[in-house]
Amino acid sequence: MPPALVTRFAPSPTGHLHAGHAYSAGLAYLRARQAGGRFLLRIEDIDATRCRPELTDDLLADLAWLGLRWEEPVRRQSQHFDEYRAALHDLQRRALLYPCFCTRRQVQEEIARIGAAPHGLDGTLYPGTCRQLSAAERTRRIAAGENHALRLDMAAALASLGDAAQHLHWHDEQAGPQHASPDLLLRGIGDVVLARKDTPASYHLCVTLDDALQGITHIIRGEDLFAATHLHRLLQALFGLPVPAYAHHALLLDPDGTRMAKRKGSKSLRDLRLEGMDPAALWRQLELDPAAFAV
Repeated sequence: MPPALVTRFAPSPTGHLHAGHAYSAGLAYLRARQAGGRFLLRIEDIDATRCRPELTDDLLADLAWLGLRWEEPVRRQSQHFDEYRAALHDLQRRALLYPCFCTRRQVQEEIARIGAAPHGLDGTLYPGTCRQLSAAERTRRIAAGENHALRLDMAAALASLGDAAQHLHWHDEQAGPQHASPDLLLRGIGDVVLARKDTPASYHLCVTLDDALQGITHIIRGEDLFAATHLHRLLQALFGLPVPAYAHHALLLDPDGTRMAKRKGSKSLRDLRLEGMDPAALWRQLELDPAAFAV
């Protein structure tokens, strides 16, 4: 008998949820329900400077209002920093991380100095300024208390995989077979940050580890995370984790034609809920069958 299909919705309590979140959660919920599988909820609250407990309470109320039901207990990333630190220590032990002392401003100044801005799949790539520091220099600066992030040494990570680095495949239900090739990872992703002082573990690290730990078999999320999946596939290989199936759906747009986003004030589910909107009406707007939800 094949393993049960397991999906998840993993919001971050940095603002109120909007209809785009409802759409993503609804797709994941329906996929699990239709397959007789499991639907999980995870709170991605690793950013202590932006995540707030009251927003977690609000998003739980929003999802319950929508008629979604999930298994308990809900995994909260802020309760599992020891696990993420252990994973980072493993990468450090294998010499796959290096400390980066550059501020965002210094990175931009370095790009301006070299007269080029290497662009990857999701913006400007880090130019590798701190990659060349000697071990003694790194040790001295850390001992002096300089703030630093931990970056993945992409070239070293790929080299550590040997021939397996040529076979980092994953599948998207809309786009089809994908290949996180060494060239794409080097030129499209680069040396990404996996930990900062204010955020002890990055989204990319935590989501990869959590999806494996929770046994997620199908990841349904917005197409804005499509490029990041190449990096997640590499991290899966580095940690020996299973590879789930992916479905990156189109993003919902506001009336002005721009993508819905918490930071720009898209109409929130909380507002709709407090205004007395019938959740079935929202599901119909999203072209999902209201009868499929326990509203």
